[in-house]
Amino acid sequence: MRARLLLEDGTLFEGESFGAEGEIVGEVVFNTGMTGYQEVLTDPSYCGQIVAMTYPLIGNVGLNRDEGEAFRPFVHGFVVRDYAEFPSHWRSEQTLAGWLREHGIVGIAGIDTRMLTRKIRNQGTMKGLLTTREKSLSGMLEKLERTPLLRDPVSRVSTRSAYTSPGFGKRVVLVDLGVKYGILRELVRRGCDVVVVPHDTPSEEIDRLRPDGVLLSNGPGNPKNLPRTIDTVTKLLGRYPLFGICLGHQVLALACGADTEKMKFGHRGGNHPVKDLESGRTVITSQNHGYAVKKESVAGTPLEITHIALNDGTVEGLRHRELPVFSVQYHPEAAPGPRDSGFLFDRFLELMDRRRRKEETDA
Repeated sequence: MRARLLLEDGTLFEGESFGAEGEIVGEVVFNTGMTGYQEVLTDPSYCGQIVAMTYPLIGNVGLNRDEGEAFRPFVHGFVVRDYAEFPSHWRSEQTLAGWLREHGIVGIAGIDTRMLTRKIRNQGTMKGLLTTREKSLSGMLEKLERTPLLRDPVSRVSTRSAYTSPGFGKRVVLVDLGVKYGILRELVRRGCDVVVVPHDTPSEEIDRLRPDGVLLSNGPGNPKNLPRTIDTVTKLLGRYPLFGICLGHQVLALACGADTEKMKFGHRGGNHPVKDLESGRTVITSQNHGYAVKKESVAGTPLEITHIALNDGTVEGLRHRELPVFSVQYHPEAAPGPRDSGFLFDRFLELMDRRRRKEETDA
């Protein structure tokens, strides 16, 4: 079956359908990872987006139940150069095409993904229409023009009610902006008692949970569309150790008086070099974001920049000058390094330990 991808600038790609039948509008982005397409498909941060993989062969290892980052996929569409119809891997339980059909996701194969990637790099991310339906180009353009992108995807991916991943160590309240399972696994591995709460949970409810620390998760979209979360974080500053990851990093920056901006085409992939300004060490990171903290906006706030992206100099890490608060734009749980950044979770636990010792001393 034929599938077509139409960009808002009028560029049309024609290929073969290898997923569900249907039609979807989303923001077209690209991911530079050579592996990990199952993690990409199930990352809530991709909600509302049509994802093109720059690595040409996708589907060759199939899918399994253990490597997802959420219980279901959140991408709106999937674009590849060559689709491997018959996977070959000892852990494979299902083909990619079968899995996409099961979840109602449209996929297109056989297009020039290099051309698509270069176009996005040069012109920026664009709205796109991905369809398997037979309709005129004018009809596709009309549908694309009148269909808006999702304004607040966080409300679609965040949990509706609180739940726990019990442990016997520090209690961490995890504010779910679109959390990946990997973050939960890192906290549970360290014995934390994790309470996951919705993105719009007020600070008073978090206080009632008596946390040792609060973690702000990754998630999709524009951080400025989360005023309630920003207000909550503002009220939590100075009361608990705070750790922000990806979207949580941006929310934390806004709560401290910095500003954010939309990037031209974002960072998405598992091969982004980031420099730690304190140690001078460079780590390879996994990233997935289309917004960033404005570097010049950090001046005049209580924050200082701790990490920068070596490819373009954007802000990748922040630390509060006085409070036990820090954040990173990248994903320390994804570990493409492979374990370059896992110590950040240990740092978070150390801040919670210091707070508890201080309270005991003051008492």
